[in-house]
This record gives sequence, C-alpha cells and structure tokens, in this order.
Amino acid sequence: MTTSLFDLTGKVALITGARTGLGRGIAEALAAAGADIVGAGSQPMPETEAAIQALGRRFAALKADLAQREAAKALPERAVAAFGRVDILVNNAGIIRRADILEHAEADWDAVTAVNLDAAFFVSQGVAAQMRDAGLAGRIINVASLLSFQGGIRVAAYTAAKHGLAGLTKAMANELAPFGITVNAIAPGYMATDNTEALRADPDRAAQILARIPMGRWGEPADLGAAAVFLASPAAGYVTGTILPVDGGWLAR
Repeated sequence: MTTSLFDLTGKVALITGARTGLGRGIAEALAAAGADIVGAGSQPMPETEAAIQALGRRFAALKADLAQREAAKALPERAVAAFGRVDILVNNAGIIRRADILEHAEADWDAVTAVNLDAAFFVSQGVAAQMRDAGLAGRIINVASLLSFQGGIRVAAYTAAKHGLAGLTKAMANELAPFGITVNAIAPGYMATDNTEALRADPDRAAQILARIPMGRWGEPADLGAAAVFLASPAAGYVTGTILPVDGGWLAR
C-alpha cells in the first residue's frame, strides 16, 4: 500500500531544464518511481537520456528556447505528441544574472523573467488545458527558491521572478483544483548546481552560507527527488498551493 502511493508507473512527466542539476535530479527520481520523461531544454541532453533509459523508462528530448514566448507556448503540444499525454509538469528551467540593483541591465531583467516566470506560466497554461480536456488528475510542480521568501543580494530579477512564481503557484492551485489538478512548488536551498558555482567558488561567501545552514552542507539535486516524487504522486492528491522548502534548515535558522 505504501509503495503504491508513490508509484508513477504509466505516467508521463514533462521537465523543463532537464539537462543538468536540479532538473536532471528530478527527472531521475520520477523515472525511478516509474514515469516516462520528456526533457525540454535549449541544448542536447544525452547524459539525462542515458540515465533515464538505464532506469528502464522512455525518454524524449525536446529542444526549446524558453526565453522565447512562442517556444514556451508550443511546448505542451510537442510534449503530448511525444508520448501521448502529460500527467506531471515540472517547471524547473531557470537562469540567474547577478548585478547591483542600480546597474541591473534591462536585457538581463527581461531574460531572467522570461525564463523563470513567463515560461512557467505559458507552459503550465497549455499543459493544464490538455490535462483538463483528457480528464487527468494532473500534477504541476514549480521549482521556486529561497528567494521566493527572501530578497537576496545582487539578484533583483531572479528574486522578483521567484516571488512571482510562488504567487502563480497559489493562483493556479485555486483555479485548477476543480479539474483535479494540483499545483505546488519546491523551494530549493543552496544547491550544488551551475547557478551557485560563483558562490561556491568564493571562499568567504561559501563559508558564510554553510555557517547558516543547520545541515552544514550544500544541497544536491538528489535531495529534491523525494519531494518531487511525493508532490507528483497519488499520496499528494490533497496537497495543493503549497511551497515546500528543501533547504537543510536555512529558513528555520
């Protein structure tokens, strides 16, 4: 009984930004639970494909530049064409640009909000429509951030987008619940990914961050896997509109 609550056999998951880092970790976790994976990204992802196929699941890679609105809007139909349906959507794709707020370039603002917020909305809109039309008890999972709760330093566009994504999660949860679709978010803490490479390479900043994390380490992509499987599974059928921190205790400090 317990195992079946987290069984995703027969489900299809669309994951944006699945090539590396958190997206790949989530893809592997969902595949290990039984889901077939459609990975979307701007570059090929042979390593992700090999990892998913090694777990005995199907994988389809879709090239898409989610900074382009039309590409985001077209992605749901392309994903359905790959495996016939989308039961689970993980909006993971994200970029970051660091600059003092008085020097933040307009182009950087536009790029960050386009990928981190706009694309999540338009992909979710299309996927939710096909879930509704197919009568699926779908799952939408947004990858938020600690900066959905905090202001951060030198990341104005990223913080604004992640705050927006938290609000969007709640708004979508309210409107999609009547169709049996849940919408939740995972807020990763400081994870060992490409987005934090500059922080981890700065000895002083890295030491400050680790001193604040009760668990005393950087998170790994695999740390998000269990949370993603839970929110995607039948076990989370009555969980919607929530933002789940996976942060080693950072927010509790």
